[in-house]
Amino acid sequence: MKLREIYETAVRMGIEVDPRGKEGVDDFLERTRRRHDQLPDHLKALADPEELKNPFNDTRIYWGDPETEVTTILGGIDMNPGEIVLADRLREKGVPVDAIYTHHPEGWGLTKLDDVMAVQADIWASLGVPIQAGEKFISERMDEVKRRLMPLNYDQAIDVARLLDIPFFSAHTPTDNLVVDYLNTYFAEREPKLIEDVQKALLGIPEYRIAAMKGAGPYIGKSSGTARAGKVWVDMTGGTEGPKKVLEKLADNGVGTIVGMHMSSELRDEADKQNMHVIIAGHMSSDSVGINLFLDELERQGVATIATSGLIRVHRDAAGKVTKEEPGALPARL
Repeated sequence: MKLREIYETAVRMGIEVDPRGKEGVDDFLERTRRRHDQLPDHLKALADPEELKNPFNDTRIYWGDPETEVTTILGGIDMNPGEIVLADRLREKGVPVDAIYTHHPEGWGLTKLDDVMAVQADIWASLGVPIQAGEKFISERMDEVKRRLMPLNYDQAIDVARLLDIPFFSAHTPTDNLVVDYLNTYFAEREPKLIEDVQKALLGIPEYRIAAMKGAGPYIGKSSGTARAGKVWVDMTGGTEGPKKVLEKLADNGVGTIVGMHMSSELRDEADKQNMHVIIAGHMSSDSVGINLFLDELERQGVATIATSGLIRVHRDAAGKVTKEEPGALPARL
C-alpha cells in the first residue's frame, strides 16, 4: 500500500464507526468548511486543508512522500524519538521498516487534539444530555486542554523522523472509535448485569487478559463485584477525558457504569458523588484493541506490522476471530 492509502484507510475506518454516524460526520465537516470560508485572509493561509475532508485532526502524515510504497510498518502507542531511532536501527539490521505509525499524535496532530474533543457532546447527546449543555461543557474543557498542550515540545519525534527520512504518521481518534464500537457490540451481546460481569467480559478479550497478567487492569476500584452495573457506557474516544460537570447529567439519564481507558482522580470523585461505578479497563490494552483492528486491515492488504511501545499485538481475521497473540514480555513464572 502507498502511505497515502494507509492514511486514507485509517480515516475511512474511523468514519465508519464514528459515534456521530455518517450524517453527523458530514455535518461536522460542513461546519468546518463554513468556518474556513469565514476566516480572514491572514488566517486562511495558515488553515489545514485536510480538515475539510478528514474529521480527525489527530490523524495526519507528518513526514514522508504520500506515494511511498509501504510493505512493513513499525507501530506503537507512543512513538517518541527513541522509537524513531529504533526504526533506523532495525533498518541497519536488515528489517525493512518503510514507515512508522504512532497512535498518540505528535506535532500538529497533538497541538490540535482539542478539536477532536467536540465529538463528546454528540456522544453525550445520544445518552440523553441536551446538545447545547454538552457543547458548553466540552468547549470549556477543550480550552483547558488547548492551554495545557501549548507548552509542549511537540515536534521532537517528527524532527528525528525527518532527519532519518523515515515516513511517519498517526491515527488516534479512528482507532479509539474502533475500540468503542468493538466494546459496545461485545457488551451488547453479553448484557453484563453485575460489575464482576463487566470485568469478566473484558478479561475474555486477549488484550485485557494479557495486560491483567502484567498488573494493568481491568480495575473496578471501590465498586463491589456483586453490585449491579446498570447502563454501561464505554468512554474511550474524543481525544482525552471530558469535564466532570457532565457526569451529573449522565447519571440523571441512567448511566450506571463508566468503562474507560483511564480517569483522573477529580472525575473519579465526581462519579462516586453521582453514585456511578467506574471500571478502568486499561489504557495500553484499550488502545491496543483499536490499533489491532486497524493494523489487521492493513495486513489483509499486504502490509506487515511490527509492534512496539506498549502495543499488545493481537491478530484477528476478517470475521473477528483471534488468529495470533504477541503479548510481548510477560512476568516470569518462578
